[in-house]
Amino acid sequence: MKHLWAPWRMKYILDEIDKTDGCIFCEFPEANDDSKYLIVYRSEKCFVILNKFPYNNGHVMVVPYLHTGDFLQVPDDILMDMQKTIQKTIQVMKNVMNPHALNIGMNLGRIAGAGIDEHLHYHLVPRWDGDTNFMPIIADTKVISESLEATWKKMHDEFQRLFGK
Repeated sequence: MKHLWAPWRMKYILDEIDKTDGCIFCEFPEANDDSKYLIVYRSEKCFVILNKFPYNNGHVMVVPYLHTGDFLQVPDDILMDMQKTIQKTIQVMKNVMNPHALNIGMNLGRIAGAGIDEHLHYHLVPRWDGDTNFMPIIADTKVISESLEATWKKMHDEFQRLFGK
């Protein structure tokens, strides 16, 4: 068996930020420690946060501050802010990561794949030609080539440059 070493991941495995009885999508923005909680941007009605266990480098989520798992209960002003924030996030991704494509979507409910089904969130996953390989199939391993801190810094700085806040 071959071993893939990624020692920087241990910090995230052991970190206390995942151990909460509440909703991380409510608690993280309230903590006002964006670098610790990987929040790269805040708008009026939602925020953008790096996925701590990404499918690809730069995998983020656009999350409303409103705590609901029911898409039909989201007011129009929040829906519009989320869509505008998705547009901004796409621009930032293009500028700092240069992906060939993006996956954008939302899993509504646990059965649909929502890991946190009580709080809606969109996933944005940058994709590159050739970013799939044999590792997930043979070794049940996904290679993420950049640390979350480095990705956070690049994306956060670009959001600041383009949109302030």
